[in-house]
Amino acid sequence: MSFKFENLLIWQKAMDLAESIQSLSKNFTKAEVYNLTSQINRAADSIALNIAEGSILQSNPEQSKFLGYAIRSIAEVVTCLHKAKRRAYISENDFKKNYQDCFDLMNMTIGYRSKIKTTN
Repeated sequence: MSFKFENLLIWQKAMDLAESIQSLSKNFTKAEVYNLTSQINRAADSIALNIAEGSILQSNPEQSKFLGYAIRSIAEVVTCLHKAKRRAYISENDFKKNYQDCFDLMNMTIGYRSKIKTTN
């Protein structure tokens, strides 16, 4: 037995990304604990949360709205990654890996949203 969203690849990838970001942000300076660290973790967590919340809705427009929130959260994570790199909290390799994961997840989520919009 499982919930519908647990079978979605975008939800699974979002869960993986959030864990990666959580691990990465542990290396940020303590001065960022209530700023960038908190922001990037909340944004990363909200991706999977919005995918899950949207998946239980019967209405495609409502589901699409929550996928839009997830997409915006991915963009927020990317911006936080840029800030972390500029502040020398993360290595170039960590930036590239997580940036690519965000890029892939963004494209997958946009594709999924387009698919459900056309199945009205």
